[in-house]
Amino acid sequence: MEQKDYLLREIEKIGRIMMAIRQKLFGGNESLAITLEKVTADLKEMLLNDANLDLEKLLGMDAGETDAYLDTLQGFSVENIELLAETLSGTGLKYKSTVFLEKALQLFEICSRRDRTYSFKRETNISLVKDALQDNA
Repeated sequence: MEQKDYLLREIEKIGRIMMAIRQKLFGGNESLAITLEKVTADLKEMLLNDANLDLEKLLGMDAGETDAYLDTLQGFSVENIELLAETLSGTGLKYKSTVFLEKALQLFEICSRRDRTYSFKRETNISLVKDALQDNA
């Protein structure tokens, strides 16, 4: 029972971290001249310090390696992986970053495989990312 409670707390903690990261990246208007490099550096630091996730490593992995890597990290439930995907896709759409969009698409597809329930929101996000990737090509 204690192990289950610990895992639930870790999942909730990662969820709160992902929401805070999204709020910091997309929630404020304090600096409209933020570059992709600055956003990437901030995101990388927050994910590493707060969620023990190495963004550089994650971005360099294929879909299978990404799925296996996320399995090793505590707290990365389907919901939290989807929050990460939304963060990366939002950044990719805003800054026209193909690398972020491709990784977001991989993460959304991982969520679809793991969850096995249809999500309109997820499918809409997948369509948006695919359209943006086609426009960037």
